[in-house]
Amino acid sequence: MKLFDSDNEKKGIIQRAWDLQHNIEARQKRIGKGKYGRVLKMTRKPTDEEFSKTSKITGLGILLIGGVGFVIYLAITQLAPWIAELLGWI
Repeated sequence: MKLFDSDNEKKGIIQRAWDLQHNIEARQKRIGKGKYGRVLKMTRKPTDEEFSKTSKITGLGILLIGGVGFVIYLAITQLAPWIAELLGWI
């Protein structure tokens, strides 16, 4: 009868936890060395004023895109059948 299927199962839970911790720490050390490392090092928390302006602009953009979509929806559902009826297609 086989008690363990792999080497990983032979290790105790403490050893597996330490291995996981070492892997996480190694990944954390490599964060600043990758493709976007310079960008991540330059980031900072926005001020309240910056956050407020960004939120307002984003909200305005969402409303604008939603409005354009609603106008297109109205044109397709209301205006297109009316034009088709005027042209005698229906």
